[in-house]
Amino acid sequence: MTGAETLDFARESIYLLIELAAPTMLTALVVGVVIGLLQALTQIQEATLVFVPKILAIFLVLLFALPMAGEAMATYMTNIAARIAQP
Repeated sequence: MTGAETLDFARESIYLLIELAAPTMLTALVVGVVIGLLQALTQIQEATLVFVPKILAIFLVLLFALPMAGEAMATYMTNIAARIAQP
């Protein structure tokens, strides 16, 4: 494997990691901000209030994003296997 191929492999790996983690992280960010604004507007300062909606939202996003993530990982593994098999 040449240096350029190694860099391509690393770049693809990082892109896949971002692609798989982005829906979950963005959901947690949006739900956290919305609940934070709601707490600020109503002056309810309960620290545990954020966790239940955030966990439910993340679970739903993971449920819907799972087929996309599986397909992306399967495609990536196929590309890795093809690189290994080539002479």
